Amino acid sequence: MLALLICLVLIPLFALTAVYAERKVSAFVQDRLGPMEVGYYGLGQTLADIMKLVLKEDIVPASAEKFLFKLAPIVIFTSVFTGFAVIPFTPDIKGAAISSGVYFLLTIISFEVVGLIMAGWASNNKFSLYGSIRSVAQIISYEIPLTFAILSVVMICQTLDLQEISFQQGLYIQHFPGQETARNYLLGIKTLGIDCTHIGGILTWNIFRNPFLLISFVIYFIASLAESNRAPFDIPEAESELVAGFHTEYSGFRWAILFLSEYGMMLLVAFLASILFLGSWNTPFPNFGVVALGNWTSGAPGTLAGNIWGAFWLLLKALFLVFIQMMARWTYPRLRVDQLMFLCWKVLTPAALVILLISALWRMLMI
Repeated sequence: MLALLICLVLIPLFALTAVYAERKVSAFVQDRLGPMEVGYYGLGQTLADIMKLVLKEDIVPASAEKFLFKLAPIVIFTSVFTGFAVIPFTPDIKGAAISSGVYFLLTIISFEVVGLIMAGWASNNKFSLYGSIRSVAQIISYEIPLTFAILSVVMICQTLDLQEISFQQGLYIQHFPGQETARNYLLGIKTLGIDCTHIGGILTWNIFRNPFLLISFVIYFIASLAESNRAPFDIPEAESELVAGFHTEYSGFRWAILFLSEYGMMLLVAFLASILFLGSWNTPFPNFGVVALGNWTSGAPGTLAGNIWGAFWLLLKALFLVFIQMMARWTYPRLRVDQLMFLCWKVLTPAALVILLISALWRMLMI
């Protein structure tokens, strides 16, 4: 219940602040000021936009399939929101305690394509239909390298439980029923020949314990941009070609729901990247002798300090990745459709398969 309340507050609050932050980031990249008029340094601009969207009339095109048109934003947002159910926010606060959290997350967010097809087809608009078909083709294609990148981590950690993956990358060893967590952890705690059992910090993150997972992280991050329809992979929403893509006919509150879903997906993939590759809620500071920075900047599971520090580090890592997503949007030009598919099928997918093979060999040699 606590995790549900956190998500209900976190996602709208994140969207509210991320919209303002992205406007300022784009202004910085383009050497301008961004919002400045509404409130202090334009802080009230996003609130004004929300009020406008909520108060606007809910228009449904006369020729649209009304039931599916109204249902599509709910389906899209539900699939994204449900993905947060298995995210471990701290050592003690997490959603559904299921041992196959990675599998559940990949499955539920794939359901988003159903809502996208519904939105495009039900709008009875050729631009909406083209946008939804582009979006579905893009998401289905990039799910393959993204899944392979995640499987590389799963193969190294020998678990689908996101909380267990989190414990394996920190100072604390947690025993999970029916799984040899301590043994699996001890197989991978050496980084460059250094025993990191009590050192923790950045040396126990997956991308440093197994350096080839750094390539998996890059593959995952690029594929996650495509999954979120973010530039340079925003072809489904190409304004110069498709007006606004699959949400061309949407306005008011329903358009706001679609917009909230996009920012929710940005945060979700950033959380997942932080958990799988960047140490999850664990501190980045290691312990070296008497300078026990790791102990000072983390708390033991089951304590208030452990939960506060855990939430702080996970949110900080996720927000940093969101900032990189924003910088990428306002730095790189939009890809063409053929370039999009070339990158997926001829670059990312073969690279992800090679890393998956290396992960399997690494795991065999470690046993």
